Amino acid sequence: QLQLVESGGDSVKPGGSLTLSCAASKLNLEIYAIGWFRQAPGKEREGISFIDSTATLTTYSDSVRGRFFVSKDNAEGRAYLQMNSLKPEDTAMYYCAAASRLGLAISPRDYDYWGQGTQVTVSS
Repeated sequence: QLQLVESGGDSVKPGGSLTLSCAASKLNLEIYAIGWFRQAPGKEREGISFIDSTATLTTYSDSVRGRFFVSKDNAEGRAYLQMNSLKPEDTAMYYCAAASRLGLAISPRDYDYWGQGTQVTVSS
């Protein structure tokens, strides 16, 4: 059964950094675009970082642009989200998702597979 497993979530202080990892089993990441989404309690799911299947195109939400960086290692079967200058408002459950398509996938409806999430808490 195909799986995406996120890891790397933690509790950090404002201004800190974390790197989230998304490991894909039974999935050839070379043909999948990856998206990172997050959801805070009481809020809607938010798409924050996206990378295409070839790992040459990326885009970010306004809320994280310049602080978060998405990458993808097709050979390793992993995607990453480097998060810098973390703020309390970044506190959320973070999910990776995979979409079988060319180019970037922005809408959650584009995605075929989702991980279970990893919690990030930013607090002093």
